Amino acid sequence: MKETVGIITDKDFEVLNDPPYPRPYFESFESPLRIKRIMDYFNKTDLFEDGRVKQLPLTDIDDSVIELVHSKYHIQSIKYLSDIGSGDAGESVFITKDTYNLAKKAVGATISALSSVINNDVNQSFAFIRPPGHHALRDVASGLCIFNNIAIAIQYLRKVKKAINKVAIVDIDNHYGDGIAKFFYEDPDILYFSIHEYDFDQGELGFIFEVGEGEGLGKNINFPIPPKTTDKYFMELFDIVDPIFSEFKPELIVVACGFDGHFTDPIGNCLLTANAYIQFTHNILDLAKRLCNGKLSFVLEGGYSQSALPICSYSIIQTLLGDQVELPFEEKISLPEDPELKNTISRVKAELINILKNFWPIVHKL
Repeated sequence: MKETVGIITDKDFEVLNDPPYPRPYFESFESPLRIKRIMDYFNKTDLFEDGRVKQLPLTDIDDSVIELVHSKYHIQSIKYLSDIGSGDAGESVFITKDTYNLAKKAVGATISALSSVINNDVNQSFAFIRPPGHHALRDVASGLCIFNNIAIAIQYLRKVKKAINKVAIVDIDNHYGDGIAKFFYEDPDILYFSIHEYDFDQGELGFIFEVGEGEGLGKNINFPIPPKTTDKYFMELFDIVDPIFSEFKPELIVVACGFDGHFTDPIGNCLLTANAYIQFTHNILDLAKRLCNGKLSFVLEGGYSQSALPICSYSIIQTLLGDQVELPFEEKISLPEDPELKNTISRVKAELINILKNFWPIVHKL
């Protein structure tokens, strides 16, 4: 099979569930423009005319699929508030009349993305969806997320379709995916790795001591990084991901792909450029080819810069296809580096490696 990449999206993601808040409210940034900007860019660059790119249909689901992760109460609450057209469903979550149907469609798109790779319909895939999902908890929406798209898709493919068992997740959203982490915290067959901006002064969830529980010990790995982290230091995640994923031997790698670490993002505080996402894709694709026949699926989480979203998304697709990416001039920028950055990341990484030695024999070689 020639190199092919599947793209899963829907026109509704470009027009529905418009936030009822003006900028600069936090919730205002999760708007239909996020997907519209990406798709307009893809059409302008004739990406869909490339024979190696396949537009794949969504999987139609019912509530029983969502119930694999979420309680009936949570699902009914989202339905109820969507019928009203507004309401409070959780911290930093907005509800419109479209929320339930669009969030359900996001789950179906994520299932399509993962299924297309598992079934060898394409080599890799990317689901361009909204609302995001990695903060959503079993009983409550949180952080712009309604349903936990990735967790539901994985459980559907494991429990219903019996298509896969061991999955590794790499979460590169700028924020800790606490919803995914909590759901799989005791699961020995799901390895969750998150690299995320962290408040080292105040402290918060997503620190290195949260390593899983019971049979899942060692399978929840957090690499917290400080604000103003640049491309070079972001890529140090592979010093840990590469050996541990190699020992874990996943059947599929899923990337919870947020672009809110980009230097233009209005919510995140890191200083990544599109080059970080290109290099990340090179590395994770190489790892997937070595470990699981290239079975790799990206699922959009956060990312709110209208200029960065299309460029970073396009760069990942081109990299998956093996093409050279020519970045626009605004990405060719020399960003200032905090003099303490190297020391902070080195210290965190060393302490994390020391903890992981308790669970992963291969880490002793680092």
